[in-house]
Amino acid sequence: MNDNTTHAAQPAIELDQDGHLCDHTIWTPAIAQQLADTLEVQLAEEHLQVLLQVRAFFAKFNHPPATRPLIKWLQKTLPEYDISNQKLQQLFNTGLVARHVNRLAGLPKPPNCL
Repeated sequence: MNDNTTHAAQPAIELDQDGHLCDHTIWTPAIAQQLADTLEVQLAEEHLQVLLQVRAFFAKFNHPPATRPLIKWLQKTLPEYDISNQKLQQLFNTGLVARHVNRLAGLPKPPNCL
């Protein structure tokens, strides 16, 4: 007999060796929270707005932003949040801002990141 019951389990997300999504197109805010759990960060509206803008940068320029371009982009697109490197470090609980913000946004690691 076949068991045709469906389970509401989350699909497994495939990560590369650095913890980035292998397929950035499957990203959702729920996946972002799963990834944020590794930094002990509970995502709020401000986090999600930052992550959506990081994804917008990627869509426009076809590469994940490094720290300086990331901050300039966020200052331009989210002026109400008064973004700085220090603020991003506090928001995302990390000193490796570009790396982890791209990771939580479901994007590859920027080429110049450790």
